Amino acid sequence: MDLTRTLIIGNSGSGKSWLALRLAEQLRVPWTDLDRIHWLSDEHSIARPRNEALGIARGAASEERWVIEGVYGWIVSEILHRATALIWLCIDDVDCVANIRRREAKDDERLVAMLEWAGSYRTRDDSSGFAAHQRLFEGLGASKVRLTDRDEITDFASEAGILPIS
Repeated sequence: MDLTRTLIIGNSGSGKSWLALRLAEQLRVPWTDLDRIHWLSDEHSIARPRNEALGIARGAASEERWVIEGVYGWIVSEILHRATALIWLCIDDVDCVANIRRREAKDDERLVAMLEWAGSYRTRDDSSGFAAHQRLFEGLGASKVRLTDRDEITDFASEAGILPIS
């Protein structure tokens, strides 16, 4: 698999950032989290204007080597043509919700909204839901892989040299 320019998509809590960070470190390439492009604030309450976000994403994708990850299909669809590999973390919604609960310290309204959003991945009819990610995945002719659970993600990471093979 040619990981020169790797896009990682999936639900919130699926492990995109975990995998992207480790892959970027292993390959010694920049890592871009689409949350940092989509949102103006750390509190995930104010979205960046769409054209501005797309401009930033296109700039990141214009580089020769990178790892970019995120849930936002409307951004991914604009940069997918630059990818040499697509990794779809298609983890069960229940597992994604549990992962979010483990990583978030505060139990507040933002967390409740994030949990509800992650729990609706397979039923959401937007560019960041399961059906939209499936269309992106099926439409790409480059190398791609769909990982459906933690074991598959760990195996992929080991094969890519990110984790030691046990």
